[in-house]
Amino acid sequence: MPVSCCGTVHHGSSPRRITHKKPGIRTCLSQPCSSVGLRMLRSAFSLEGVEEQEDEGEDLRDGGIPFIINRGGLPINQETWEQMWRHVGRIHPDGEAVSRRIRGTGDLPKIPVPSVPTFQPNSSIPQRLEDMQRYIRDLQYNHTGTQFFEIKKSRPLTALMDIAKEMTRESLPIKCLEAVILGIYLTNSMPAVERFPLSFKTQFSGSHFCHIVLGVHSGGRFGALGISRREDLMYKPLEYKTLTDLLQEFQVAYRRYWHTLCKVKIGHYVSHDPHSVEQIEWKHSVLDVDKLSKEELRKELERHTRDMRLKIGKAVPPSPSKDRKKDMGSPLRNPGSPMRKNSQSDRRSSVEKRSGPAGPTADVNGYQIRV
Repeated sequence: MPVSCCGTVHHGSSPRRITHKKPGIRTCLSQPCSSVGLRMLRSAFSLEGVEEQEDEGEDLRDGGIPFIINRGGLPINQETWEQMWRHVGRIHPDGEAVSRRIRGTGDLPKIPVPSVPTFQPNSSIPQRLEDMQRYIRDLQYNHTGTQFFEIKKSRPLTALMDIAKEMTRESLPIKCLEAVILGIYLTNSMPAVERFPLSFKTQFSGSHFCHIVLGVHSGGRFGALGISRREDLMYKPLEYKTLTDLLQEFQVAYRRYWHTLCKVKIGHYVSHDPHSVEQIEWKHSVLDVDKLSKEELRKELERHTRDMRLKIGKAVPPSPSKDRKKDMGSPLRNPGSPMRKNSQSDRRSSVEKRSGPAGPTADVNGYQIRV
């Protein structure tokens, strides 16, 4: 099973677009490789580490491999730009040679910039979602080791939508959490489509890995938008009758890469108001998949589906006006009190957890499978 890792990057003081050429470095799992190749293979097959994005540390971890967050905005400042190239030199099998070769080239090809999809009034919802997924895929997955857009989950929806607009302007490669924010932005004008975050925690060879997609629901069917290194771990067409069916589809896909699905976190429906000051509820239900029977898991997912339907009927409070006095608190809380955050008690976790040894996990010669 070949893998392509770490593509080419435009040189200059700040990148505006990155290309990943498919030839890259290709290695087969069935063939022996050098110690350097083995380290790169472990890196290339790890999974997106997105659940720790609230961490304010200097860098985060992508499937056990550190990656950098661009906290200085765009254009990328010189310090972050050089830090990115040093990181490329550390994780690429050719080391700093690949950095010198790319940065020393003055005739790099022009990279096509994807266009944000537009739709005819008679376009069906499934077709629109498919076009949106094609746009997200055309931006390409970010293999540089530096996430270009800083996503803080605690930010209000209006701030995250501003970041999504910037993604469409810059057309840079993105990671899975960025794809979720972009998917929300692209579907805001589709009130018939409900959106909710759906994140996964899996285990492989003694290590845990995280991934996230944007679940969608319309016309009594579920689907998903997102981006991943694996085609079967991002887009799902709007054809699954229940949330259980959608989750099982991802679970089967994970098994193809020898990953065991351990935990699923499901959020509530996201507001369609791009100016809303609400925070996204990322994990209303936390389900320990490996400790629940199929019937228990089905009941928990049905309960979460009912909870999401109930939220639709609740009125969303309007966004406060700009001239609202700071000393005027919400009528639902004391004056000057901070915006309420979801407490642990507000989240639904799986019940009646069963203790017992987890199922055996394939090792595949110690490789970390990044999916």
